[in-house]
Amino acid sequence: MATLHIEHSVNNYDDWKRSFDDDPADRKGSGVRRYRVSRSAADDSVVRIELDFDDLASAEAMHGKLKQVWAGPAADVVNNPMAAVFENVETVEL
Repeated sequence: MATLHIEHSVNNYDDWKRSFDDDPADRKGSGVRRYRVSRSAADDSVVRIELDFDDLASAEAMHGKLKQVWAGPAADVVNNPMAAVFENVETVEL
């Protein structure tokens, strides 16, 4: 399993969430199995998204799609996006 970790700030969370929900990168069609959206407790304009995939190739392909989305339709709602793909090596529930 692989996870694409994304973090950026937003000018207006509600505007960003509408854009996110419109799904311009086609999460399901791109192989996303589940995702989590979090906001910073210290600064609620900072958003973190974690997208889970079955494999690294799908996560890396989505990263490429998101770069295009950030340069185009999301440029007005996303500031300073950062993303990285991680391979999940262990999950433990306590």
